[in-house]
Order: sequence, then C-alpha cells, then structure tokens
Amino acid sequence: MDSPAVEGSSANRQIVRAAGTVMFAFIIGQVFSLVSGILITWKFGTGMEYDAFNAANKFPDILYQLVAAGALASAFVPTFTTLIARGDATRGWKLASAVVNLVTLILLAVGIVSAIFAPWIVRHILAPGFTDPVQFQLTVNLLRIQLISPIIFGISGLLMGIINSYQSFLWPALAPAMYSIGKIIGVLFLAPSMGIYGLAVGVLIGAAMHGLIQVPALLKLPGRKYTFILGLKMQEVREVARLMGPRVLGVAFVQLNFLVNIRIASSQPTGSLSAIQVGFALMLIPEIAIAQSIAIAALPTFSAQVAKGRLEDMRFSLAALLRGVLLLAVPASLGLILLRVPLITLLYQRGSFDTHSTQLVAWALLFYAFGLVGHSLVEIISRAFYALHDTKTPVFVGVIAMSLNVLLSIAFSRMFISIDWMPHGGLALANSLATFLEAFALMF
Repeated sequence: MDSPAVEGSSANRQIVRAAGTVMFAFIIGQVFSLVSGILITWKFGTGMEYDAFNAANKFPDILYQLVAAGALASAFVPTFTTLIARGDATRGWKLASAVVNLVTLILLAVGIVSAIFAPWIVRHILAPGFTDPVQFQLTVNLLRIQLISPIIFGISGLLMGIINSYQSFLWPALAPAMYSIGKIIGVLFLAPSMGIYGLAVGVLIGAAMHGLIQVPALLKLPGRKYTFILGLKMQEVREVARLMGPRVLGVAFVQLNFLVNIRIASSQPTGSLSAIQVGFALMLIPEIAIAQSIAIAALPTFSAQVAKGRLEDMRFSLAALLRGVLLLAVPASLGLILLRVPLITLLYQRGSFDTHSTQLVAWALLFYAFGLVGHSLVEIISRAFYALHDTKTPVFVGVIAMSLNVLLSIAFSRMFISIDWMPHGGLALANSLATFLEAFALMF
C-alpha cells in the first residue's frame, strides 16, 4: 500500500488538474461578469434604478442559496459521490432525481408565495429605506420578474454537483459565464427599450443558459437515468436532508448579513447600495478564480478519500491546498488595495458612472479587499468538513461569525458616520473582519 504522502500527492495532482480546468473556465466567466458589470454601470451608474435592481436581485439569490446551494455544497455532493465511489450508480441516480424534484417543487412553491407578498417583502425585509413610491414599486416589479430564476438555478446548480462528482468540471465551470452573457444581452438589446426591466429579463435568459450549457456534459455520464420520484423513504435522501439542515441554518445567517447590509445601505446616501454590490463583485473576481475553483475541484476528491477511509491523504491534500491558496490570495488582496482607484476608473468610469461613483465603489473595495484571504480560506476549509459529512462545525462557526458581522455592520456604519466617513465602508469592513475570524476558527 502506498504511503499517505504518495496517495496524497496523487490526489493533489488530480485536484490541481481539475482546479486548472475550473480556474480557466472561471476566468472566462469573470471576464464576462466584468464586461456585464461595465455595461450595466455605463447604462445605469449607481443611481436609483440600479439600487432597486440590486435590492430585488438579492431575494431570489437568497432563495437559491437556502434551498439548492445549501444542499449542493454540503449534503448532496458527498452523499452522491459516496454512492458512485462504492459502485452503486443506480441508487446514486435515484438520489439525484429525488433531490432535483424536491428542490424544484420547494422553490416553485416559495416563488409563488414570494410573488404574492412581494410588496411586503420589499417594505419590511429588503429595502425599508426606499421611501420613494416610484423606487419602491420598481423594486417590487423587478423582484417578481426575477423570482423565476431561483427555480432554474436550483436545477442547474444540482446538475453542476452531479457532473462534478464524475470529475468532469469544464462545462459546469463555464455556466457562470452564460449567466453573465444573459445579463449582457439584457443591457445591450433589451434595456434600450425596456429600461432596467430589460436587465431583469436578461437575468432570466442568463439563468436558462446557465443550465443549458451543462446538458452536453450530463448526457455523456454513464448510467444516467432520471426518475420522477421524491424518494422521501430513501435513506440517502434522508441523509441529504440531515446534512442539509445545519447548512441551511448557516446559509440563512450569511444571507441575513447580506439583507442587513441592503437594509442599512438603502437608508444611506443614493448609490451606497450599488457601491457595495460592485465593490464586493470586484473582490469576488480573484476569490472565485483562486479559491472557489480549487474548492469545487477538491470536494469530490476529499469525499472519495473519506469514503475510502483515507483520512491522512485528505489532511495532506488540505494542507497543500491551503498553502497554495495563501500564495495566490495575499498578493491579489494587496493588488486590489493599492490599485483600486485606477482599476475602477479604467473599468467603469464612463456613461452614467462618474467620478463620484468611482469614489463610492473604491471606498467599499478598500475594505472588502482586506477580507479576500479570509474568504479564500473559508472556501477550502469548509469543503473538508463537508467531505467528512460534518456540516455542524462550519455552520456553528459561521453562525457566530455572521452574527458578529451583523453587529459590526451596524456599529461600523454608525462609527463611520460619526467620523465623517462614507458609511457604506463600514459594511465592507464588518464583512472582512468577520470572515477572517471565521477562517481562523475553522482552521483551529
């Protein structure tokens, strides 16, 4: 039998190859995401309409993160991969069918209820600071349009997990680029006649393209078979539900933090909400390319190592990946901090995006960039816990961190106002500090 170091090195090479594929596709995706952001800000700047869009866009994303992404990241992939690794593909595909069906039904029901109560959601949850009746109604309308997207993303996100479990990464990794292309279509071809509504329709187009691009890879998988079942009596479905429970709680606290940020920013000067969205998106570009690509590639390998009882191999792989992520994330963080103003000026400052918009986004990015390393570490370490079928530990740590994030968001915003700094910077600083503490706690 090979030593843990030899086995771990082989697994590391497999992860590196997969991560290289994912990173390549993610870089393409981030280029299109950047282009879509440039075109959107050129058209709408950081004004009232774009604030309304960002507020409305967040709620469908929360629904997807709570129902589908939570199951995908922490529960479905390890359970499905375990069945495949043990040679029980038939039962694995029954599990996949049941989870897809359950997620679709849940998101459909929640979407219908949310559309009915959209005015209440905007008024009391999303943006109580939108006191202008025109902006309020615009946010309600945009929310109702985009509530279709989490249903599509729910199916598409689970397809990503299925395909990745077979160590196939290219087409799922290209899916985010398709989403950005949909928004580009919306802002270039629909917005001239439909205004900000064209961008909302573009979101739906992008969601559909996000799923369709994965179909060729799905059709190539061996033994694939869809069954119209809910599988409520299947042991594996119950295992997914058991693992998903704590993860949903953790995701809920993360999304609560985003909601708090939107609520606070909606009461701050116009453009604050858009500034934190654009600034956070800029920080995510290197985070996605560096950490998420490695984490997505690592989870199936981690899960297979655990399923075969090779825990030492997994520890060896995890340590090597953390070192590699630090070597990439630290310089990227420093680069964003030092070059934020010329970067934003080069990318965005045109059309409706003026020098004031640049100042708003650069202020947010300054504080978000400090958290890039923390976000990157959390991506990797949390996948190791999920592979061990332990969702409680990262959720427990995440709940504490995000609770602290909410308190810090309120405190830092007030502190920034008291010293005459733009208050939305406090929201970014709170996020970075809480994420750093979460990363250190998980490592400990």
